[in-house]
Amino acid sequence: MIKISFKQGTLLIQGNVRVPNAVWDERSERFRALAMYYRDTGNYLKNSKIQFEDEVLDLLPCPDLAAAYEASGKKLKLRDYQAEALVSWGENEKWGVLVLPTGSGKTLVGIRAIAGCNTPALVVVPTLDLLEQWKKQLEEAFSMEIGKLGGGEKKILPITVSTYDSAYIHAENLGNRFGLLVFDEVHHLPAAGYRSIAEFSAAPCRLGLTATYEREDELHSELNRLVGGKVYEKQVSELSGEHLAPYRIKRVAIALTDEERKEYEEHYSVFLNYLRKTGIVMKGPQDFRKLVMKSGRDPEARKALLARNAARDLAFNSASKLEKLKEILETHKEDRIFIFTEHNRLVHRISREFLIPAITYRTPAKERSSILENFKTGTYRAVVTSKVLDEGIDVPEANIGIIASGTGSKRAYIQRLGRILRKKEGKEAVLYEIIAEETSETGTASRRKQAVSPRKKPVEIENQMNKKEPEESESQMNRKEPADKENQMKEGLKGKRNSESPGGDSSAHI
Repeated sequence: MIKISFKQGTLLIQGNVRVPNAVWDERSERFRALAMYYRDTGNYLKNSKIQFEDEVLDLLPCPDLAAAYEASGKKLKLRDYQAEALVSWGENEKWGVLVLPTGSGKTLVGIRAIAGCNTPALVVVPTLDLLEQWKKQLEEAFSMEIGKLGGGEKKILPITVSTYDSAYIHAENLGNRFGLLVFDEVHHLPAAGYRSIAEFSAAPCRLGLTATYEREDELHSELNRLVGGKVYEKQVSELSGEHLAPYRIKRVAIALTDEERKEYEEHYSVFLNYLRKTGIVMKGPQDFRKLVMKSGRDPEARKALLARNAARDLAFNSASKLEKLKEILETHKEDRIFIFTEHNRLVHRISREFLIPAITYRTPAKERSSILENFKTGTYRAVVTSKVLDEGIDVPEANIGIIASGTGSKRAYIQRLGRILRKKEGKEAVLYEIIAEETSETGTASRRKQAVSPRKKPVEIENQMNKKEPEESESQMNRKEPADKENQMKEGLKGKRNSESPGGDSSAHI
């Protein structure tokens, strides 16, 4: 008799049979496979008419979640696209990713999937803010205590919400305790360490949720293996007006000062001359990463890279941008405004000059919560931030977004637009982009604007920019990818974790 069991994120196959995706493990003298192949393994044995004993799943004792959801009185009617999305997911054997814009109700879709599957569920989120938001909404939806894994807590219950970091740490032990995995902001999952959350789980049902499926490093191709690939998608332009706030995008060009222009051209010419000299062509993020790696051993490459960064800093932090920002703030005195920048330097400068509260990755959680609460109540009318509010902030009151500086990342662009699109009666959202003309920012802006459909949502452009610098790409170097675990299978699936802690998604930004 063949027997399959679970151990440390893997399947142990006892008996004289080799199943797909399995390798021979000398230590246990059995075939072994990643736990994510549990369903495939079972189907293979059934289709081959091989009798087997299944001891893999050890699901947490779970109440009737469907009945609990009905009894809570919090059951909400699904919008047409939400229902369509769940049907598409169900038709794909409850595997797959649903791509829905920020503010379109992805959490409700996840809750209905949990109730429909009626099995222990682990919800994985990228931030502590999202962890608390999901936990609160799940408690209301099911009228029961919800488990929490992250933020210093470890309480495992039939429905548990975890950060990616904590789920990564405990993946080997939790891999057979849940029947459903829900990955919010699933574009984080393909990072080398985080993917082990999916690989070490035997959960037969998997749901990914995101507003931005693609990663610039193209690792989203891993999602098909890990969670089932894209099975449903709606664009912002398709939901704007009826389900999301109607919006306009206004791109505003500013000119560098004469002094800034001179310094910009001096720095940028060093970078361009190096590219011409070496014949390097910047076609995408991978090319930029190669240059970064080369700068570690080539002084000329390092000099060129530093010069390019200095030029970009000048474009990002131009005094003219602050003048234009002042005009926009004066125009929208009665509105709620998010100001986004690429680097903290400009965040603090804007905060000082306009007396606007700032949120960066260094802002303590308590202070950040206080700032956002005061923003919601109207005590603060504006908040300036770098990248920390790109995901997981629910502020329906915000209706004006200002990108003072940013990369060409389509994902970041959609996330920032999403901060102001939550539906509210009588609301129209406006997203401003302040762009330094005749700098590399013009190329950056042209790339990220592809994130929204120009055919369905026109863009207003002020002070038309007509000179375009050569385009180049950059990688978001300040966030650490999780440790790579892909060689574990080849090394006998020892199940020992790399000591390096994952830090999230480091998708390349153009």
